[in-house]
Amino acid sequence: MKPIIHVPSDVLTSSAKPVTQFDKRLHTLIKEMVATLKATHNPKGVGLAAPQVGVPYRIFVTRPREKDPIRAFVNPEIIKLSTEQTEGVPGRDNKLEGCLSIPKIWGRVKRAATLTLRYQDETGAVHEEAFSGFLATIIQHETDHINGILFTQRVLQQKGKLFQTARDKDGKEVLEEITI
Repeated sequence: MKPIIHVPSDVLTSSAKPVTQFDKRLHTLIKEMVATLKATHNPKGVGLAAPQVGVPYRIFVTRPREKDPIRAFVNPEIIKLSTEQTEGVPGRDNKLEGCLSIPKIWGRVKRAATLTLRYQDETGAVHEEAFSGFLATIIQHETDHINGILFTQRVLQQKGKLFQTARDKDGKEVLEEITI
């Protein structure tokens, strides 16, 4: 497992480098990223990019639901985005996106409903695959990470609102709008 890096950190806002060596070090890093993602809770992580564990390479892992297998994407490149957009996170009641590197902050991000991704697997083999729904949202969020873009930037670019987790007078977790 590796510790998750939080803002502010230059590794989170810098473009990551392509992976050129598909060796034991890459396999070890992916295993560590998988272990880190599995260990997340409150919130349970659904994706993790290498910069989020302090490694400036173009790699991320995803797991939309806890029962889903974790998938690794190396050198991913979105080659096509649909014009149809989501109104926040598909399949979720509150539609708010969050990030393990920006704890307790939430916001709604409009993203493409479907996309086509070209990527490599752990062995270096090239794949091209279409994604939709929640996984398409995760892939766009994680691709932003490897490009040095945080979801909070997307919220602000889209003139949206950011929220923070707080407790009400009864100790129940609630969301409060952040004024910027």
